[in-house]
Amino acid sequence: MNKTIDDLANRWLKRRPDGLSQLESRVLQSTLERTTISRDTNKTVAFHQTFGDRLADTIARIGGSWSFILTFIAFLILWTSANVWLLSRDAFDPYPFIFLNLVLSMVAALQAPVIMMAQNRQTERDRIDAAHDYEVNLKAEIEIM
Repeated sequence: MNKTIDDLANRWLKRRPDGLSQLESRVLQSTLERTTISRDTNKTVAFHQTFGDRLADTIARIGGSWSFILTFIAFLILWTSANVWLLSRDAFDPYPFIFLNLVLSMVAALQAPVIMMAQNRQTERDRIDAAHDYEVNLKAEIEIM
């Protein structure tokens, strides 16, 4: 660090220069250089996503939509009505619908962890956005001072 950043750290942040975080040092440096620090964090996150990350996000987006819920309700109604009324004697899954329960359990067993992975990634995105917001707010505050 040069002497100017040391002075700014003491004057504006009321801290010793060696006690600054990397983020705070970057903000002070951008203030001295009169450069912007704002950036599109979505591009950064999207660049580092793997195929599995994108797939999990897509499954979570579809699985959490009203169209999926309504389609699944229609499927359940079709399944139960076909086995109760239409195929009463030759039903492929007669009443207590054991095969249907197996299918539903498998869907839930696969869908729940995928949605949780997508939520964890969203939480990480929120942390990145919060850190970036802090950085921009700190720079704005320093510029105002």
